[in-house]
Amino acid sequence: MVTVVDRMTGTLREKLPPLTALPLPGAVDERILAQRWPVRELAAPPEGSGLQPVLGDAGPPLIGHTLTMMRYGAAYGLRRYEQYGPVWWSGAFGRRIVTVTGPEATQAVLVNKDKAFSQEGWKFFIEKFFNRGLMLLDFGEHHTHRRIMQEAFTKDRLAGYIAQQGPALRDGIAAWEHHPGRPRLYWLLKQLTLDVATRVFMGMPSGPDAQRINRAFVACVRAATAVVRYPVPGGRWQAGIQGRATLERYFARHLPAKREGDESDLFSALCHATTEDGERFTDDDVINHMIFLMMAAHDTSTITSTAVCYYLAKHPEWQERARAESLALGEDLPDMAALGTLHTLDLVIKEALRLVPPVPSFSRKAVEDTEILGHYIPEGTLVGVTPTGNHFDERYWTDPHTFDPGRFSEERREDKGHRYAWIPFGGGAHKCIGLHFGTYEVKALLHEMLRRYRWSVAEDYEVRWDYVSLPVPVDGLPIQLKALDHTA
Repeated sequence: MVTVVDRMTGTLREKLPPLTALPLPGAVDERILAQRWPVRELAAPPEGSGLQPVLGDAGPPLIGHTLTMMRYGAAYGLRRYEQYGPVWWSGAFGRRIVTVTGPEATQAVLVNKDKAFSQEGWKFFIEKFFNRGLMLLDFGEHHTHRRIMQEAFTKDRLAGYIAQQGPALRDGIAAWEHHPGRPRLYWLLKQLTLDVATRVFMGMPSGPDAQRINRAFVACVRAATAVVRYPVPGGRWQAGIQGRATLERYFARHLPAKREGDESDLFSALCHATTEDGERFTDDDVINHMIFLMMAAHDTSTITSTAVCYYLAKHPEWQERARAESLALGEDLPDMAALGTLHTLDLVIKEALRLVPPVPSFSRKAVEDTEILGHYIPEGTLVGVTPTGNHFDERYWTDPHTFDPGRFSEERREDKGHRYAWIPFGGGAHKCIGLHFGTYEVKALLHEMLRRYRWSVAEDYEVRWDYVSLPVPVDGLPIQLKALDHTA
């Protein structure tokens, strides 16, 4: 256990489970994260409540911890935990934001039994760009929309999506042989997952239109963490607003044909989704959900695939083990049942999601005065839940900074130590609705890579993730691809 001293009074505050900090590349990084700022209370607890104040600091003038948070991501969060404990606040994006770390604090926020936390936390960051997407809806309205959307993610629908993505993945990965030297894998994967998303979700072939749509999605995602949150010409916020307008026009133009037709893509599925009670989406609902789902589908799949490829490059014994299972499937495009037999990839994907969760924070807003683990949270407070802290909690994970897919094997199942120890897909009522599709897509993509290539990185190479929006390798992850001799 780690003893934490209240830096305002000098007295013992509490004892915490150990979370080992991430190693950093250099002394400059250590000095930046070690810098201390005057400690303040977020707000004084009501007299007689018995609650503790949330401690934290505003960081540097004007920008607060915004840039440090985006540069260091998980390392920043773990250092703050060491300083303040599982509930702390920091100045960022012009606001005071409370962050919770650890399974217990996470459970309190995501289970939300008193409905004290709303999705309005997300609205602060992304409402202008992903307005009324499923993740931004609350309570009864969210429940209704989720029930309708579930009709687009039934087992039969999933099987259809998997059948559609197979040829796009196989053709796209085969084309990588034309990239000489050390291609930047992240960008290859991003283009590939976009092709899959446009074909499977939109029924749209790759080409100039797909590229334009991709640029619009990228602009929307990056705008969410813009430091200057006004439409300054040439700025990320303005680019995001323009990207959103481009996406709205595209989906509105194609929606009537999707309503009238009977195609198998997700766009069509949302147009026709109907519950047993006859509830359906309006045209505006379909457009809003499509914009959000397209972002969620191809960005998170890209990040997860990139992380898995990196760890398989660093640990070739796991790459060979996974390859043996893929080659055993033969040349046919795998369906759901076949993908289900790739047990090694299951373990590796789960471990990659633990080490690099594709969504590094889940945002909420307190809609009334409440508390988290005995800490006073006033109404209106933005609250962020960070999976990374949970994923490095030594009470549940053995050597948490070590790549060890075996921790998810049936013999160990370290993820079962606490319901919220492993939360790459969130939790509670807003747990990711597309988690099964996303997992199948990543497995199918990696299966095609394994049967065609062997890949590696330089022996001394260590990836560094940029958290400006979602985790992205700062150098695009240069790898060496080598085609397997027996692959056609």
